[in-house]
Amino acid sequence: MVMGRRGVVAAGHYLAAEAGVHILRSGGNAVDAAAATAFVLQVVEPHQNGLGGEVPVLFCAAGSDRVWAISGNGTAPAAADIATFRSLGVEGAIPGDGYLPALVPPGPATWTAVLRRFGTMRLAEVLAPAVELAESGFPVGDSLHEVIAGNAGRFEEEWPTSARNYMPRGRPPGVGEVWHQPDLAATLRKLIEAEEGAATREAGLKAACDRFYRGDMAAAIVDCARSTPVRDATGREHTALLTEDDFAGFAARLEETVAVEWGDLTVHKCSSWTQGPVLLQSLRLLEGLDVERMGHNTPDYIHTVVECMKLSYADREFYYGDPEFVDVPLERLLSSEYATQRRGLVEARHASMELRPGGRAPIMAKDIRDEWAAFEADWPHATGDTTKLEVADAEGNMVSATPSGGWLMSSPTLTGLGFQLGTRGQMFEMAEGHPNALAPGKRPRATLTPSLATREGTPYLAFGSPGGDCQDQWALQFLLNVTVYGMSLQEAAEAPVFYTAHFPNSFYPRAAEPGVLYVEGRIPDQVRRDLQGRGHIIKVTPAWNEQQVLGAMRTACGAFCAGVSPRRDAGYAIAF
Repeated sequence: MVMGRRGVVAAGHYLAAEAGVHILRSGGNAVDAAAATAFVLQVVEPHQNGLGGEVPVLFCAAGSDRVWAISGNGTAPAAADIATFRSLGVEGAIPGDGYLPALVPPGPATWTAVLRRFGTMRLAEVLAPAVELAESGFPVGDSLHEVIAGNAGRFEEEWPTSARNYMPRGRPPGVGEVWHQPDLAATLRKLIEAEEGAATREAGLKAACDRFYRGDMAAAIVDCARSTPVRDATGREHTALLTEDDFAGFAARLEETVAVEWGDLTVHKCSSWTQGPVLLQSLRLLEGLDVERMGHNTPDYIHTVVECMKLSYADREFYYGDPEFVDVPLERLLSSEYATQRRGLVEARHASMELRPGGRAPIMAKDIRDEWAAFEADWPHATGDTTKLEVADAEGNMVSATPSGGWLMSSPTLTGLGFQLGTRGQMFEMAEGHPNALAPGKRPRATLTPSLATREGTPYLAFGSPGGDCQDQWALQFLLNVTVYGMSLQEAAEAPVFYTAHFPNSFYPRAAEPGVLYVEGRIPDQVRRDLQGRGHIIKVTPAWNEQQVLGAMRTACGAFCAGVSPRRDAGYAIAF
């Protein structure tokens, strides 16, 4: 009899968390459970992630003090360069919808690579919960209903494949209605078919990956995306630039993480092909400031954290990019010496209205607005959200992953396949020489950013949040809540939050709101007035409306615990 493993699973949907638990109880490890959780999230939250989207992963193996980053980020087509995009009518921000910003979808390669290296189960076992839900159906939640309903007009008028897939009865599925995804189920079954007959588990996973990237599935994806003109934010119709060669040349990459020490923890992030290092830069800045003395969510605390984040995000804007294409000075950006230099820019009673990257002249608020908001258009912004998962098992394996992209509102459903290509290419810059400039084969600097902390080389805490540019802002606050203020994971997840929109947004149309500080309505009015007096432009968000952070921990005594934000579509966690 197979003995199940103890562990903890936290995920953005209860059915996904239950799938991860099922895998652990069936004898799989944390990697097997994380992959199963991720595939179920694609089925039940297609407005937040999909098979054609992205999934950066952090993983720490049992018995090892090494944390790995798996580059679940797509690459630009060989035909995608700035000159080509300009010839197609893209002059400023790359559109956030349609096929032009489509990259090679990295998800299947990422999970099959992680499973081959660190998992124990065959793909058929891992995919079984997702296939069952896609075929048998699941109850539609509020946000999925709202997103489908909000895009129904476009589906009916422009994207008939999406209308057939998401409104099979000629209308959006109602809240609580059991909804099926037969085309997606058939697509997942093709991956299972590919591994059948393979002599080993590893060979089966490779066969499934090859079918998606070098077989009939790649051919079908490319044929549909290149033969279907789609109108996007440029106002013109475009097809995809992707080719079968782009798919055939793609592989998931196992990379070193970037990390800093924070107290007795080592906090790990993916490299500069994500925004992840901004959290590490912010920790470096804050380690020289007594935030514990300031008190949680006091005016001094919020002001200090926000001003430090502004400095980190300014460096993100001007230094981060795919390190395989550009020299990103992370050693300097994460050094104590640089943090000491930058920390001097934080004024106790004054909110900066400048974008201040290190080593460059500051950019004034007016210029930030003029340069990055110039592309605002009367066009529906197709930005979706993100989901999250954290898994740990009793053997000591821990996974943090951030699935996103391939949203149902980003581009039409691929004919007969039941999923959409992602639009992460919108995060590239259209400026020659910029570290994040569009180039063939390059990864855009994604907002997706899992987090994993070790203690004395042992996996301790996996955490993170959906939320675009806010992901590391909210993850930082969560970590400070736990490590500085001694909150439990659940208390830390429920605490009121804030965020700044001071810097250019990573999504089309790249607008910025210099000096703007959003604070949750539960933060007292007197705190907001004090912050306003320091020059922050305060905007109040409804209580319990922002942030969906998840955290999963394995304590020194081997116990598991988790915390999940109850906001919006609340996540779900199971420790056993």
